[in-house]
Amino acid sequence: MRMFRDRRDAGLQLAARLGHLRAEDPIVVGLPRGGVPVAFEVARALDATLDVIVVRKLGVPFQPELGMGAIGEDGVRVLNDDVIRSAHVGPGEIAAAEARERREVERRARLYRRGDPMIPLAGRTVIVVDDGIATGGTARAALEVARAHGARRVVLAVPVAPRESIAEMATIADEVVTIETPTPFYAVGEWYADFAQTPDDEVVRLLQAAAPAFAMHAEADPPGDSRCARDEEIEITTDGAQLAGHLTLPPHSVGVVVFAHGSGSSRHSPRNQFVAHQLNAAGLATLLFDLLTPAEALDRANVFDIELLADRLRAVARWLHRQRDCTDLGVGYFGASTGAAAALWAAADDSTVRAVVSRGGRPDLAMPRLGNLHTPTLLIVGSRDTQVLELNRQAADKMSCEHRIEIVPGATHLFEEPGTLETAARLAGNWFVHYLAAARSQGPGRQERSA
Repeated sequence: MRMFRDRRDAGLQLAARLGHLRAEDPIVVGLPRGGVPVAFEVARALDATLDVIVVRKLGVPFQPELGMGAIGEDGVRVLNDDVIRSAHVGPGEIAAAEARERREVERRARLYRRGDPMIPLAGRTVIVVDDGIATGGTARAALEVARAHGARRVVLAVPVAPRESIAEMATIADEVVTIETPTPFYAVGEWYADFAQTPDDEVVRLLQAAAPAFAMHAEADPPGDSRCARDEEIEITTDGAQLAGHLTLPPHSVGVVVFAHGSGSSRHSPRNQFVAHQLNAAGLATLLFDLLTPAEALDRANVFDIELLADRLRAVARWLHRQRDCTDLGVGYFGASTGAAAALWAAADDSTVRAVVSRGGRPDLAMPRLGNLHTPTLLIVGSRDTQVLELNRQAADKMSCEHRIEIVPGATHLFEEPGTLETAARLAGNWFVHYLAAARSQGPGRQERSA
């Protein structure tokens, strides 16, 4: 019989079973309150963004511990018809219980997120984490919330649960991961040496500690830092599409960098947010942006429509030039994977772009436009990303602009290896500061070296 020391121990053990999901750049959501300490460890191990999904059990009026269903954010409600029938609970009693718990859901959501909206789940792999499940009512409601928000794939991960509940959850989730499925099963708390209640302030503390890129030990100031002249969510409408982004503008910025993320990622990517924090620390403004709406991102063809993505990037650059506090700033593009191709394509058609950096990019997808590119371009590639490295070399041969290939030793495509993303961020920062601050290129040339 296995017993977890506490929720942290359970999270560490659970994370060991979830390593195969790391490459999907998942979002981890914990179920408050007890599920959040477990989810924190999972998110840290996977370098993933952490959020919560607030759900509440609907208890039978005369026996509150007996769940007759559960509710979640955005009006989700799941009922257990068998319990309702056997307990003879009427529609009025269900409505009264739901109204009461709905107020608590809204209160907790505001408290935990400090008034911020839920991190968008559309098109993402979402890992729903709790400290254990018994009947599974709240877990099922959380899965329904994730589905309602457009999650591409939903995974339920719990340290302990009865087999029958796991079997039921497997019909709802795309994947269920657990450590223990004991028979007989009495209570989740029996499997913990320390099952003390998790207070609200602990949930808030963990969510703050798990700010984007916390697993990468970023030393730059977090979003919302009072020293930023401007730090806010923005929305730009172009071609009828409403595109969401986050603009961070440190005082006395020397330039602004627009991020174009790769396929399967978003502006909430911990990797891109880590790089953005490093650029902010170097005196650069950043605009993390989704070039596709959540609905558009569900269509794989849009993700590889480089011309469409480039058009969106140019629209974002035009928006920046109209902002009073950005008018005099040089604009650069930072692209990853397919986003790098979009950045190069857009820069080839826009002489106002002063610098481009590609991290693990696919410049080959912009090959038709590389001959027109006059923007200083840095191609950062991992030494172990051999196929993409060769594609970058072929693309570099087509460039006549100032450009350089920087090879980061030991790095694979996602720069997950210790220190490799820090190296990429440093290289990008130096490139952008040089070209955006000086607002000039260094003339044609080509170099290739290891970082």
